[in-house]
Amino acid sequence: MKKGKKLYEGKAKIIYATTDKNLVIQYFKDDATAFNNQKKSIIEGKGVLNNRISEHILSNLSQIGIKNHLVKRLNMREQIIKLVEIIPIEFVVRNVATGSITKRLGIEDGTVLKEPLIEYCLKDDKLGDPLIAEEHIYAFDWATKKEIEKVKKMILRINDFMIGMFRGVGIKLIDFKLEFGRYKSNGKSEVILADEISPDTCRLWDSITDKKLDKDRFRKDLGDLIPAYTEVAKRLGILHEQSNVSAVNVTKLSSVKRKRK
Repeated sequence: MKKGKKLYEGKAKIIYATTDKNLVIQYFKDDATAFNNQKKSIIEGKGVLNNRISEHILSNLSQIGIKNHLVKRLNMREQIIKLVEIIPIEFVVRNVATGSITKRLGIEDGTVLKEPLIEYCLKDDKLGDPLIAEEHIYAFDWATKKEIEKVKKMILRINDFMIGMFRGVGIKLIDFKLEFGRYKSNGKSEVILADEISPDTCRLWDSITDKKLDKDRFRKDLGDLIPAYTEVAKRLGILHEQSNVSAVNVTKLSSVKRKRK
């Protein structure tokens, strides 16, 4: 499948057209951003790890009936995915209170929630991805009630599966962000899971030590990000190739050079 023109470039990925109008190529960048792009860095090898981890999770979700945009991984940095119309909502799923919710509500950090909490944020960097109510979604036609009900059922299924998957490798799934899109095929439109699921979009803590194994290491200057992401990949059993990408061996990513923009 031939890669065509660049259709879109975001903070962490680039989307390219292909010869199939229903499929695109997603390229994982090494850019790291936080606080709505106020903090930036290039962390060589991050895109490689996120590509592999996201492929692993989405493939497993497909096996339990969660339809998503992944078709297949092409190489260490690229995937073929279905072209979707992204619903402009970020769905934040919380199992443990940490991050922004503790500041907003004065909740003690690390509080285990009685049941998963789903929050909605408008997907708009210029506005700071503001927290919204479900009623806002319907008032401004960002999605229909039928779509949101379907999404919520999928979210709870995804959360149950991922909690178990990570618990099995000694990791606590604290919270994570999901995005969904409308995939049009044969004249029909269907809401499916889109975007990536990786340590960039999840908070992952070691089950015993509570060591952060996610992008909070970058946000809070807790130390190198690559060793943490590599640890997640190793525990999931997916980091076994001896491949060289951008002169960095995947098994030696802990020695990468970080460049500040």
